[in-house]
Amino acid sequence: MAAFSRRVLWSFSHLLRQSAPLLYRSHVIRLFRGSWHRVLSMGLGAAVCAIPVGQRSEPALSNEYLIKRAAALVTDSTQTLLSQTTYALIDSLTEYTKAVYTLLSLQKKYTSLLDKMNSSEQSAVWQVMIGARVQMKKLQEEYLKYEASWARAVSLSEMAAEAAYQAGADHASVTVKNHIQLVQIQVQETRELALRAEALLAASQSEEIMKTITEDKNNPADAGSPVSSLSEDVPEAYLRED
Repeated sequence: MAAFSRRVLWSFSHLLRQSAPLLYRSHVIRLFRGSWHRVLSMGLGAAVCAIPVGQRSEPALSNEYLIKRAAALVTDSTQTLLSQTTYALIDSLTEYTKAVYTLLSLQKKYTSLLDKMNSSEQSAVWQVMIGARVQMKKLQEEYLKYEASWARAVSLSEMAAEAAYQAGADHASVTVKNHIQLVQIQVQETRELALRAEALLAASQSEEIMKTITEDKNNPADAGSPVSSLSEDVPEAYLRED
């Protein structure tokens, strides 16, 4: 009987040892699964919390801000217009000055050879000078047109600068005013070169007219020549020495 009891106890112990690892593994798996789900849930929750939620953070656009911004945009546009008209005016003034000096050069050559040419030669040279004068007049009209456009651009820029100042866009206002001063200096320098060339041309034409009158007095027979008649048609402005 005791032997039977020992055999039963051994069998039960053996069965327990055989089944324990399975029970242990099942318990571990259940624990692992539960822990994994908890970890996964916590990880996803933390990740979601870490992602910033999009928010509309547009600044409040006040009337004052909108007016200031619009004034700054106006100053940009007027500066562009002023730059373009300044370039056109300086370019046309430069071309006009070149034409004046071309006519001046022809005038001086004509005056120096006046007593050495016959009537036909004088007429030929005078025709060349007439062509140069027509070209100069054309370029003068062109630069006067651009000068009017430039003056309007300056006026608009001044008004834009004042509007920007009143709107509180101080930087834009100062920038436009500095730009106006700069282009005015550039245009004035170019205009002075043109005025100097015109003064030299007027002096040369006055000299040529006086020499022609002297030649006509010494040679009454040539008083009705084309050269003398053309000289008489020279405007009074050419006789002034500015």
